[in-house]
Amino acid sequence: MVEKRCGKVYLVGAGPGDPGLLTLRGRDCLARAEVVVYDKLAHPALLRLAPQAEHIFAGKRAGRHSLPQPDIDRLLVELARRPAVVVRLKGGDPFIFGRGGEEALALAASGIPFEVVPGVSAGVAAPAYAGIPVTHRGLSTSVTFLTGHAFDSATGGESLRRIALDGTLAVFMGAAHVGEIAESLISLGRTADTPAAVIEWGTWARQRTVRGTLGGICGACAAAGVQPPALFVVGAVAGLGEHLDWFSRRPLGGLRVVLTHAAEREGPLEALLGERGADILNFPTLRAEREPLSPEVEPGGHDWLLLTSVNAVQCVFDLLEERGLDARALAGCTIASVGATTADALRGRFLRPDVECAGYEPDAVAEMLDRHRPLLGASVLLPRADVARTALAPALAARGASVTELAAYHSRPERPPRERVEALLAFKPELVVFTNAKAVRNFGEILTAGEMGQLESSAAFAAIGPVTARALRDAGLEVALEPERHTLEGLAEAVEAWWTRK
Repeated sequence: MVEKRCGKVYLVGAGPGDPGLLTLRGRDCLARAEVVVYDKLAHPALLRLAPQAEHIFAGKRAGRHSLPQPDIDRLLVELARRPAVVVRLKGGDPFIFGRGGEEALALAASGIPFEVVPGVSAGVAAPAYAGIPVTHRGLSTSVTFLTGHAFDSATGGESLRRIALDGTLAVFMGAAHVGEIAESLISLGRTADTPAAVIEWGTWARQRTVRGTLGGICGACAAAGVQPPALFVVGAVAGLGEHLDWFSRRPLGGLRVVLTHAAEREGPLEALLGERGADILNFPTLRAEREPLSPEVEPGGHDWLLLTSVNAVQCVFDLLEERGLDARALAGCTIASVGATTADALRGRFLRPDVECAGYEPDAVAEMLDRHRPLLGASVLLPRADVARTALAPALAARGASVTELAAYHSRPERPPRERVEALLAFKPELVVFTNAKAVRNFGEILTAGEMGQLESSAAFAAIGPVTARALRDAGLEVALEPERHTLEGLAEAVEAWWTRK
């Protein structure tokens, strides 16, 4: 850990968009950051890796200009002199058309310690996600990274002519000038039938790829309405994309989904839908707050410990830590989990549940537990949210168990700023997902009647189970899908089946 008295700046490459492409070193830097200065092309999910840090936006948004580069340079110096550990989170790689060199020079001139953490460049990753290998035996033995400015008459010339004829060209920041760039390349000797592709929002879930030839790519982009950020790829390898494209063929490719529950609960569902290709916007309507825990509660003092959520797992281990204990205190408990994500959270703590229940149906859960170890006369500890369903405890009690319900966390309403609501409407989702009845009610309080009507015109609504579905219907909303298995996994499978039918 860097000593605070000296401060330090980490110039971290955020990668091209997909948060899974962040390096391990980049993740470690975010975990220790006190301030994160980020731009538009850094995926918002990466900021969740630094919840402890101050977040400063230095990019460009609709209606507001980005900070001029000299101002960003000064900001980094000032933050380091607080002193603070600062992460400058930059899309792609800091030293590939990212102006990271300018920031490093400014830091060096001011005597500020810094470190460069390379990132995966869009010049390689975006083509890969479009099925285009930038080099391929027999087709291309070189790749050249350029910016659209390289084709300006003042900066081009003979040097451009030498590189224009061979290998793969990856042109950054050229989306608005595809036609001019294509004409320049043809005039320099590239044939009009050379394969070409323009990749919009490369590696993001919203990625689109327009394919064609150098002579026709401009018209294709105009017809598709391509907008920055986009990468323009020229060369024989671009012709492989139609055969090797894997990204757009994922089952939820093209589906825009809004997740509405507490931010800390969205991780597993976001992963389940994201790995299937959905473009996800998190719009938390709730936040989970820890409840004060009774000193009389002993997590290891029961025959059964029944965990129904990731939050419940966290609660139990927080309770153990507060009392100077660890997982060994649970040695006398039979541990049961409900849902795969809950079981995974336990395994992340190096505990394997004795019983894994796939669904939340109370009678089925009680039956599984009873078969493994009779519930008659057994004590069961059931950590839950303060507003969680109560049907599980009666189902256990009906089989003779003594149930202690532990209100481990409280679901508080979120009140997102108006810009988040505007972002939700601009996202134009096809599906809004609810995993909690309270989230439905709070969602209706956040949006105006007009905004809700606007959302209903384009979006369908999904509920994880009957209680949530009833809340949607009570709010006057039609339930488009409700899974047979009332788990996050069951919900993800139901979304996939629904989208396949669309």
